[in-house]
Amino acid sequence: MNIGNPREMTIEQIARTIIEMTGASSRIVFRPLPTDDPKVRQPDITRARTLLHWEPKVPLEQGLVKTIDYFRTKVV
Repeated sequence: MNIGNPREMTIEQIARTIIEMTGASSRIVFRPLPTDDPKVRQPDITRARTLLHWEPKVPLEQGLVKTIDYFRTKVV
């Protein structure tokens, strides 16, 4: 079962969000994609909703706040 978020975002959008939220000076570097790289990353979570009564409830930005805070305490 593919469990993910049906809100499709590009890796670039996620990277820019993280850079903005952390104030990092990181640069985004573009590389050629592997030939078998999926062009669409929007999972169908119908089965998870039906069988598990599950769907994502935490927006990306809210989850990133917790993740960033966690790693700020772990990385010196």
